Amino acid sequence: MTTPTDARLMAGTDLARDIVTAAAARAADLTAGTGVRPCLATVLVGDDPASQTYVRMKRNRSAQAGIDSRHVPLPAGIDTAELVRRIGELSADPAVHGILLQHPVPAGIDERAAFEAIDPAKDVDGVTMHSFGAMAFGRPGFASCTPGGILRLLEAYEVPLAGRRAVVIGRSPILGRPVGMLLLARDATVTYCHSRTTGLPGLVRDADIVVAAVGRPRFVAGDWVKPGAAVVDAGYHPGGVGDVDFAAARERAGLITPVPGGVGPMTIAVLLEQTVAAAEAQVSGRPGAVGAG
Repeated sequence: MTTPTDARLMAGTDLARDIVTAAAARAADLTAGTGVRPCLATVLVGDDPASQTYVRMKRNRSAQAGIDSRHVPLPAGIDTAELVRRIGELSADPAVHGILLQHPVPAGIDERAAFEAIDPAKDVDGVTMHSFGAMAFGRPGFASCTPGGILRLLEAYEVPLAGRRAVVIGRSPILGRPVGMLLLARDATVTYCHSRTTGLPGLVRDADIVVAAVGRPRFVAGDWVKPGAAVVDAGYHPGGVGDVDFAAARERAGLITPVPGGVGPMTIAVLLEQTVAAAEAQVSGRPGAVGAG
């Protein structure tokens, strides 16, 4: 682990570009060899401006990587049964290789039921219980994109994981919980922290790796950080603020992700890579594909 005097940014921009470039080459090879272009279906419920922006960005990046996209906009008033039916249609469509349901969905919709309507072979965002179980047990499947991107970032910056203490702040089913499982699979000693955790600052001060996924701006104070620790900020809030007090934490951390430009680019890169992997698996008839986790 680096010392605070060696503190540097774990930037995801260049690494994400390399991942997308490799995915684009694989997509081109698939198309040249079979005539099939990978296709990602994006499902957006409602008209939330931030969600619209995220989906538009993902579709633009898909096009740049040689991946077709099929956008399915749905009204905010749709009920769970109809949303499940529409996702089921995409799951059954052989021309669609990956499905992304933009989350969160509007209140009143059972988001878990909607996620579970995605065929695991097309769950390129890694949101189904099948994907979580496969990831936790090291079986073929797709990692949740942000956790998968975080692990790729830690590996690229050669952050030691085996035997190290990792604290994950947040337990969401598509971020906190899966990133802890991925760290555990690499022999880190993982502590999950959440809203009921007592003594949180002390737990963070003992951690060699901190993943902040709590959804609260500047929640992690700089003096919580162990000198030389690797700090991953998975939050994003208006004004380019993350879940960590970046300026203060950087004075103590050995490595830290910037916001923006850290975790965000990695999330999209893993999504595109997994979409290509899904297309390759479906075209070849293989039963599954190993995700980026």
